[in-house]
Amino acid sequence: MKVLVTGATGFVGREVVRQLHEGGHSIRILARSRNSPRVQEAVSRYGAEVHPGDVLEAASLEGAINGMEAVIHLVGIIGEVGETTFESVHVCGAGNLVKAALQAGARRFIHMSALGTRPDAASRYHQTKWAAEELVRHSGLDFTIFRPSLIYGPQDQFINLFARIIRLSPVVPLMASPRARFQPISVEVVAAAFARSLGEPKSIGQTYDLCGPEALTLSEVVDQIMAVLQRRRLKFQVPLGLARCQTVLLEFTFRRLLRKASPLSRDQLIMLQEDNVGNPRPANELFGLKPLSLRKGIAGYLRRDA
Repeated sequence: MKVLVTGATGFVGREVVRQLHEGGHSIRILARSRNSPRVQEAVSRYGAEVHPGDVLEAASLEGAINGMEAVIHLVGIIGEVGETTFESVHVCGAGNLVKAALQAGARRFIHMSALGTRPDAASRYHQTKWAAEELVRHSGLDFTIFRPSLIYGPQDQFINLFARIIRLSPVVPLMASPRARFQPISVEVVAAAFARSLGEPKSIGQTYDLCGPEALTLSEVVDQIMAVLQRRRLKFQVPLGLARCQTVLLEFTFRRLLRKASPLSRDQLIMLQEDNVGNPRPANELFGLKPLSLRKGIAGYLRRDA
């Protein structure tokens, strides 16, 4: 199948492109810079075709989907900087791509959302993810929507962050609610769901949770990381009020002064106070997914980098 992939150079996108190539699909990627190292890697390793463009600029999508049979839309952000907001990227970007797919006649549309997305969500991240889902659902396209929980892998920014803290500090701060549970899932399994959905007609018009087999608190996640690294550290539950003050300071420093996304925002803090769990069974059964326990999943790359 001929597939356009957005977000192809990101953490999840690189694994999706790899698995699409292994599956014999023809790949075109949407990229803002044709000359970036990751774009060149996709071209040289997987024979990907490149269309210069940006989902935020509707005019740049002209011709991007011509001749394609499917679109896999992975673009998303976890932090905002300037005009790159949740609304612009998640909602406007998805709307521009849906319109381009309809104009090009590509019927199949696979969309990356997030677990916790719902109409009454507390965080703007989840609110805008819901708005994007609604655009896709009412587009008339043959869509499939995936909602992953926390995604881990060799280049993730969550498990690896805590691994660095554990290696360098005697104390590990915990800013999530002690009752909030997460179901971490590997990037390989997430990518497999996207790739396999292309050939699965039963997935059309459906929304699937992508979750690992364990529902863990952040404290338990850190315990798993320490066990793999064979380190013991003191865990400190950061009071919510103090955590809010820290996120305000981080947002001001990174977004206003450094013009970069903050490593932790008030919106992310909101999400860390609620459960991020779902029902993995429908996706696992339909696509033949076999998620590993967190400890087994992270052991290979954390021990390799130790």
